[in-house]
Amino acid sequence: MKDLASKNTILDFAKNSIITQSESIRNLTNLIEKSFSESVKLIYNSSGRVVITGVGKSAIIANKIVATLNSTGTPSIFMHAADANHGDIGIIKRNDIVICISKSGNTGEIKSLIPLIQNNNKLIAITGNPNSFLAKNADYFINSMVKKEVCPNNLAPTTSTTAQLVIGDALAVCLLNLRKFSKEDFAKYHPGGTLGKKLSMKIKDIIVQNLKPEVKKLSNVKEVIFEISSKRLGVTAVIEKDKIIGIITDGDLRRMLEKTNNISNLTAFDIMSKKPKTIDHNAMATEAMTLMERHSISQILVEKNKVYKGVIHMHDLIREGII
Repeated sequence: MKDLASKNTILDFAKNSIITQSESIRNLTNLIEKSFSESVKLIYNSSGRVVITGVGKSAIIANKIVATLNSTGTPSIFMHAADANHGDIGIIKRNDIVICISKSGNTGEIKSLIPLIQNNNKLIAITGNPNSFLAKNADYFINSMVKKEVCPNNLAPTTSTTAQLVIGDALAVCLLNLRKFSKEDFAKYHPGGTLGKKLSMKIKDIIVQNLKPEVKKLSNVKEVIFEISSKRLGVTAVIEKDKIIGIITDGDLRRMLEKTNNISNLTAFDIMSKKPKTIDHNAMATEAMTLMERHSISQILVEKNKVYKGVIHMHDLIREGII
């Protein structure tokens, strides 16, 4: 028992599990046939929803596929195959397309459900058994066959459910491409949380929370230091007629002090960097993140029609969950 629990043995089990499943998933490319593309076209051209059903672990996979389809523009709903035989069959409307997921394709719940579906709706089968009742009676059959479960007893649904999930994702991606589903569309379906912010948050949504550090080109060093310290962004813009002509950072001040002891006659114009990185206030927050990473900087000056509007700091992006 101790030998089986050794670090190396555990890592071997884990690596073998990943390798076995990845090989099975790769083999699915040999099983994808015309029926798959016909299923995609059927769903794409349908005026109804996609109803996905299954039992056991397949039902859990069905729930995930439903979530993926819904989030990428294909209205979908889950129906448990066992509950369908006790009234939930009413979920299915006339124009809906039903996808039934089952490893064996021969479970009792599936067998009793199929005749009820065939009366009014098209049925797509995702099963690893081409000779099953489900595969033989579906309008379209998508083969999810795997050679073996990664479970050492070849019993627990592992590789087979991974295959089902991958096929579901492939369906969703094909439909997403046919619908020309954009980042903007994705943002509409994911307005909350970090993902939603990354897809929808703009610079102007962030800088309203910040102070707006600025000095004139003839401002003295004391004024520059006060502006940077009081606005707490580690930087100030140098402005002339509301336009940005330069930037001064904490680092610029340190480098200035290293070069000279006489700062009494220095102005902002003497210290500033004359070609600061800027970004439009309507740009996405993720664009600011990319710009900061590319140039190894922590702040970017923000403009609107070439007029200075404020500063976006890396800490703002961290606070909003963009980074």
